[in-house]
Amino acid sequence: MFKIVATLFFLLLLQTAFAQIPRGFGGGGGRGGGGGNNSSNRSGGNPNSPKGGSSDTSSKSATLGFEHRDDAKDSITIGFKYLDSIRNNKLDTSINDFYNYFILPAAQQYLGNNGAAGYSLIFAPLLKPGWDAGFHAFDAYRFNLENTRFYKTTKPFTQFGYQLASGKEQMIKILHTQNPQPNLNFGFEYRLISAPGFFVTQNTNVNNYRLFSNYQGKRKRYAAFFTILANTVKNSENGGMKNDSLLSDKEFSKRFTIPVNLGGDASIQPNPFKSSVTTGNVYKESTFFLRQSYDIGKRDSVEVNDSTTDYLFYPKLRFQHTFTSNSYSYQFKDIVADSSLYQKWYDTTLRRPTDSLIVIDEWKLITNDFSLIQFPDTKNAAQFLSAGARLENLKGIFASGSKNFYNIVLHGEYRNKTRNRLWDILAKGEFYLNGVNSGDYSAFATLSRILNKKLGSVRLLFNNVNRSPSFIYTGYSSFNFGNTGDYKKENITVLKASAENPFFNISFTNYLMNNYLYFTDFYHTAQYNQLINLLQLSVSKKIPLSKKWNWYTEITLQQTDGAAPIKVPFVFTRNRLAYEGVFYKNLNLSAGIEFRYYTSYTSYNYSPLMGQFVTQDSVATKNRPDLSGFLHFRIKKFTAYLRLENLNTVDFSNGFGFTKNNFAAPHYAYPGLIFRLGILWNFVN
Repeated sequence: MFKIVATLFFLLLLQTAFAQIPRGFGGGGGRGGGGGNNSSNRSGGNPNSPKGGSSDTSSKSATLGFEHRDDAKDSITIGFKYLDSIRNNKLDTSINDFYNYFILPAAQQYLGNNGAAGYSLIFAPLLKPGWDAGFHAFDAYRFNLENTRFYKTTKPFTQFGYQLASGKEQMIKILHTQNPQPNLNFGFEYRLISAPGFFVTQNTNVNNYRLFSNYQGKRKRYAAFFTILANTVKNSENGGMKNDSLLSDKEFSKRFTIPVNLGGDASIQPNPFKSSVTTGNVYKESTFFLRQSYDIGKRDSVEVNDSTTDYLFYPKLRFQHTFTSNSYSYQFKDIVADSSLYQKWYDTTLRRPTDSLIVIDEWKLITNDFSLIQFPDTKNAAQFLSAGARLENLKGIFASGSKNFYNIVLHGEYRNKTRNRLWDILAKGEFYLNGVNSGDYSAFATLSRILNKKLGSVRLLFNNVNRSPSFIYTGYSSFNFGNTGDYKKENITVLKASAENPFFNISFTNYLMNNYLYFTDFYHTAQYNQLINLLQLSVSKKIPLSKKWNWYTEITLQQTDGAAPIKVPFVFTRNRLAYEGVFYKNLNLSAGIEFRYYTSYTSYNYSPLMGQFVTQDSVATKNRPDLSGFLHFRIKKFTAYLRLENLNTVDFSNGFGFTKNNFAAPHYAYPGLIFRLGILWNFVN
């Protein structure tokens, strides 16, 4: 933690140093600099004064008077790109959707506490060939290379977010970025989630930080992208309630008194400052990333004025090297483990009736990638052809010892976004030529076309992935409790068509999966050898009801074979009825109600030790629609949001209260009424 604080302090100090440089520094006006403080003005008055006298009076007047604030001084041009993307993005300043501020997506099914394990109710398989550790229940909380933004801004920009919720839950977000020079940007992000939870042994603590920078040489031949990021997830596991019926017992209206299966002690009180875990998961990940490239091509220049020249460069061939170093640690521990429970759930015998249990997998991955990128159209950098090779060196550390692996990967890509910006073609693939994941591959292609402003755009997508089983399914993993580990490669094909226009957005997706791997219970694994065919249809639309009232609706239909080990609700929908508009010139307001609903389905159970959602067919999840009220507003660069969640839990059976809880999984209940208050403040320095 000290290293993080020291790094943030250094960057803020550096920002302050740049801010202290006078605007005229390094400019003309002689040795003494420009402006009104030169010696002639101090000694002889202003020669341009009509009376030839001193200008002290006007100077004092300007000094002592009040300056009218010019809002244009706070204007800023800021944009960002994601890694390997050619699209320039702008910051989203809309206020009508709470999930722009909340860490989890709207379709996430999680175990009742911010920071707890979860999965998406809208199915999406893992489409990543090659090495994978197999722990994905906390992916929604991770910083990674794919969601890293590389900014370009005309002024230093800082964004501060803070959220406070019932149950002493807190979330802090900080973003700062600046361009000390037009061709150099750096910044950092930090995020903290602290949620003690509403049930025993449910506290979570999530820390994420990211340092990032991008640079382009003055002649625009050399470029570099740099990132250091880290994630720490500390998640206490209680194994669910011992008896679901206690939720309706008025003696247990305080949910912290309900007995749970793991680490339970009713005398413990929730503490937002407690981040240690006695029973649960501690996942740590860190990444160092550096990409450098050098271009050969056609150079040009434009003289802006007598002293400024803007250098132009049109690349023809790019040499690119990428170095990545990753470390991963996945740990489950229970220092007060009940031997009888672990015998029942995991067929594991401990030495004593109450004992300690620690299970750890650790990984180190170092990657070197070299690519050649050729640009056939001199003045269209969005058309290119790339080819490259990657060497991956892996070291796994398990209970049985350590093991070294490697992969040699070939990859290529073709991209063409036409000059008229109407057509966008992308085709890419990678093949694992040799190594532990030999034979894995990915083939991806997409074609999109902008029709016109009225009809919007259409897109076709194809993706086929052949991937080795994640390492948690193999015999190497410490989390493999006696499974065979001898499984075939998974093969997944995705076919998708979508259309976006001012009327609605619609998409149709077909997933075809062979040799699907899954957990049958808390620790047994299996492979489904039949073809799984899953269909999805999604539609979203904004419906204006009047001048100020809008209805936002999203609906997804999903269907698959009932015998398949994939569990999804047939219908998932989210709707918002909002009163919106700009009032009193600067008050941007959105207020209304939101409900989320999904049809009954046999939801996944959860295995705390494995950190995996597992199939079960005995309990169907039948929840009330999730109902929330919200008020969002923005005044210039300040945004605030208030939200009352889980209004659907209102219950009159034992007097008035919010005790009719919905379920996230068997024996895991969502909390009752939650009040959230948050702010998001943008600063232009």
